[in-house]
Amino acid sequence: MSSSADQHYDLVVIGAGPAGEKGAAQAAYFGKSVAVIEKALQPGGAAVHTGTLPSKTLRESALYLSGYRARDLYGVAVHLEPGTTVPHLMARKNAIAEAESLAIRHNLDRHKINYIAGTAHFVDPHTVRVVGPDGDHTVKGEHFLISTGSRPYRPADIAFEDELIHDSDEVLHIHKLPASLTVLGGGVIGCEYACMFAALGVEVQLVDAREEILPFLDREIIERLRTAMQHLGIRLLQGRRWNKVERRGVSVTTTLDDGTRLLSEQLLFCAGRVGCSHGLGLENIGIEPNKRGYIPVDKRYNTVVPNVWAAGDVIGFPALASVSMEQGRVAVCHAFGFEYKQAVDDLMPYGIYTIPEVSAVGETEQSAAEKDIDFVVGRALYKNNARGKITGDLEGITKLVVDAASRRLIGVHVIGERATELVHIGQAAIHMGAGVDLFIDMVFNYPTLAESYKYAAYECLAALAKKNA
Repeated sequence: MSSSADQHYDLVVIGAGPAGEKGAAQAAYFGKSVAVIEKALQPGGAAVHTGTLPSKTLRESALYLSGYRARDLYGVAVHLEPGTTVPHLMARKNAIAEAESLAIRHNLDRHKINYIAGTAHFVDPHTVRVVGPDGDHTVKGEHFLISTGSRPYRPADIAFEDELIHDSDEVLHIHKLPASLTVLGGGVIGCEYACMFAALGVEVQLVDAREEILPFLDREIIERLRTAMQHLGIRLLQGRRWNKVERRGVSVTTTLDDGTRLLSEQLLFCAGRVGCSHGLGLENIGIEPNKRGYIPVDKRYNTVVPNVWAAGDVIGFPALASVSMEQGRVAVCHAFGFEYKQAVDDLMPYGIYTIPEVSAVGETEQSAAEKDIDFVVGRALYKNNARGKITGDLEGITKLVVDAASRRLIGVHVIGERATELVHIGQAAIHMGAGVDLFIDMVFNYPTLAESYKYAAYECLAALAKKNA
């Protein structure tokens, strides 16, 4: 559908990423007139074009082309050809991004949503000026949803214009695999890329200022992930800060706070992101983003301006595509008073695409202890699981945390391939308020990794019996 300068919409969405697309579709589903304004060439945001899907494409390429999954199973040693290019590894990325973009456009068209190409700038709370291929015009709306996403944080003292220094968007466009790579930042993105490049035979050293990688995870899972990363050959430097990054000849030198110098062929900076709120004209309507560019909202995703809402990465934590979609829907329901989706569920699973995968939902051992919950845990190792033996995935574990008084499942933690799929079984059980006996009663397909829930549950029952003896 084409844009029009004199149209007025019930809802104008700025940004066609996960939050924007789902928020727009939600409003249109209930009969509201909707327009989506997108400045990029194609819809989808970082999830489709620079982050979620492209990085997972690289991960699958790394696992397949490196023979990682076959190493322990068949004793196969696979080496990439010298000079293998990242574009070769990313051959599927463009096709996947194009297919997802087309699916988004189809969804918007199906809901009769007007798609406007251009950059939006607020003139007043009900008007934006759009500059795009069709010229400069205004678009008016009763409500606005800002869903412009985020971008990598770039400290001023790091020369990102240098071809050997990258942020997490640029790294997908490097031409040749480096022999060595320093990764600054041990968060989710840093750990994921460190694992991918290490699996491809790149010598990786990961530096993080915190004493622990991914400290929001269960401590046992962190230890297992650390061991797996070291098994990949990743050198972990934790509790270490970097003071200076500089190019010297054909390599990059990173100087740490204790004077240690790290040399590598290339460097990847993954320490944080910033909200894409600059240039929206927010100062014209009284919205002031924080120092990282994130827009403050209340629990309904309303900004300080009553008819302006914000959702997705542009509001900050947790910055997950899955959660952003729900935030967009909830924001729109509150905007129009729909008696439908009123809140984003607190029980949000984490999916971390390291090698191996990690996924978790609910309480950790540490959080349960901090809340004075009397609990027991049960574990099932992939190496004792028939499917795990077949696939050669021997490092994995399914771990359950159970409230000892009620026998209810309160936490699930999985590390191993397909962890991000497996976690949803436990998530559904927690939502239901189910007891751990549910998994004892269930019949699981055999052989499956899902069957690990039953044997972790048996361990929980043994721990409960011991506690009650």
